[in-house]
Parts: sequence; C-alpha cells; structure tokens
Amino acid sequence: MAASTTLHCLTGCAIGEILGLMVGTALDLDSTATIILAIGLAFVFGYTLSTLPLIKSGLSLRSALILVLAADTLSIATMELTDNAVMVLIPGAMNAGLVNPIFWIGMMIALTVAFFAAYPVNRWLIGRGKGHALVHEYHAHGIAGSWRRFIPEISTGVLAAMITAFMVGGLVVSIAG
Repeated sequence: MAASTTLHCLTGCAIGEILGLMVGTALDLDSTATIILAIGLAFVFGYTLSTLPLIKSGLSLRSALILVLAADTLSIATMELTDNAVMVLIPGAMNAGLVNPIFWIGMMIALTVAFFAAYPVNRWLIGRGKGHALVHEYHAHGIAGSWRRFIPEISTGVLAAMITAFMVGGLVVSIAG
C-alpha cells in the first residue's frame, strides 16, 4: 500500500512540478521563483488528486480537504524538498530550458529520487494508521444518480503512465530539436 500511495502522491506532485518548471522556464523566471511556483502547483495537484475520489465517495469538499491535508502534507513536502534539491544539484537542470534534454533527464532523476525519499515516510504513516490509511475507507464509487458519479476514476498506474509518456515525449522533442 505504501508503494501505491507514494506513486499516487508522486503523480500529483509530478504534474504540478513539471507544469511549474515549464511555466517558470517559459516565462524566464529565476530559479527561486520557478521553484516556488513548482512547489505550489505540486501541492495543488497532489491535494486535488487525493480530494476528487473522496468527493466522489460522498464527502463534502471541506471534509475531503481536511482529510487530505492530514493525509498527504508530509508525503508531498518530502517529495518536494527532495525533488527540488536534486534539480538544483544537477548542473544546469534548473536553467536548461524546455528544449534541453538536461531539463527532462534532470526531472526524471529528481522524481525518481523523490519517490524513494517519500516511500519510507508513507510506509511509516500507514503503519501508524495515518497518511493514506485515513482515506482508504472512503474510496468508493460515485453515488448513483448524483453528479459525483461524473468525477473520473483514473488509476494511479494510468496517471503514472501518462506522466512518464509526457516526460519521455518532452525528452524526445528536446533531443530532436
């Protein structure tokens, strides 16, 4: 369960992180502003991916957010600290630009290291009945006849595959360019 939880968390973080770094790079923001933007978006997307299934199961937005803040904050913070530290430590990765393979390779390395940093955190939280152990009882299908049934159910594996495909695509385009 810890591996699945960490992969799910990584997916939300990766979406926000990649989007933040892309926007920061495209707008030619300095490294500090780009990192702040990427971290903020990583938290937004990480929390969103955890909140949607809870809302679908019938929880109110407020209740879902309270639960997700308690369950995911330490995991996301661990990933973000690790991910951004790795990106800063890889020479040229933060300033490489979207058409440079170093950006994409650096991001792949940073996200992989972040997964391995957050996995023991999630395992520890779950072992103590915290983290994603708090939200598992609420994961269910949408309420029949309710608007909630329209909230999509996308598995963690599919989300991870989409992120991987996007990153590989970015790398291929940067190499071809």
